[in-house]
Amino acid sequence: MAASNDTVSARKPQSRAEFEDGAAGPSIDPADVARFSAQAAEWWDARGPFAPLHKFNPARLAFVRDRAAERFGRDAKTRAAFDGLTLLDVGCGGGLIAEPMRRMGFAVTAVDASAENIGTARAHAAQQELDIAYRAATVEQLEAEGAGPFDVVLTMEVIEHVADPEAFIRACSRMVKPGGMMIVATLNRTLKSLALGKIAAEYVLRWVPAGTHDWSQFLKPDEIRRMLSEEPVAVSGPYGLVYDPLTDRWSESDDAGINYMMVATRD
Repeated sequence: MAASNDTVSARKPQSRAEFEDGAAGPSIDPADVARFSAQAAEWWDARGPFAPLHKFNPARLAFVRDRAAERFGRDAKTRAAFDGLTLLDVGCGGGLIAEPMRRMGFAVTAVDASAENIGTARAHAAQQELDIAYRAATVEQLEAEGAGPFDVVLTMEVIEHVADPEAFIRACSRMVKPGGMMIVATLNRTLKSLALGKIAAEYVLRWVPAGTHDWSQFLKPDEIRRMLSEEPVAVSGPYGLVYDPLTDRWSESDDAGINYMMVATRD
């Protein structure tokens, strides 16, 4: 996925008043929503505050592509490999995951608690001529309205920012269609993640703005497994993602001490 440095990166996000939809629900952490809303116009600036996500994205996309191809028996090398399948991106931000998923063939619905983020995502998708159903909403709202279910549900680096992680992740899992899958990406609550994922990333390397993460809200893989234990899903993982400073790239790894993913499938 190529990052854009065109005029979209400088575009002011659309305000909440410009949309009929609005996010509401117990999972919303107002402080975190406000923090990301304030940076909404910069999602597609590969040198801005979301630069780490632009570098991180290829590894995330490859993980989703390969697991979905295995789950649904698709050839990931073909054009629009996932045509005919639906995908929900929960906490989509500016659309860094939603757009490439649409290009892979998924019919994409993407929601975010920040209307400003959704405004930026809509504007960028329109410029790219991508038909993505964006909405300022929460997964709890979608469930209450009877939306879905979806073949794939993604919640990438979101659960560590919500007020009620268990209610949130269980609601996400209930949006998965029988035969479908959910992928959760987050940060582990370890001393390694405190040193590197929090202190170094925010205060030394300045990869993300200070205060972006609260280490106490990071979740261990077993905690996610426990949260989903009463839902009819089979959970696998963790699958680690690590950064190699020599190549300046992220890749899948057995090391889940900082960043990792979990996969939940519904039969």
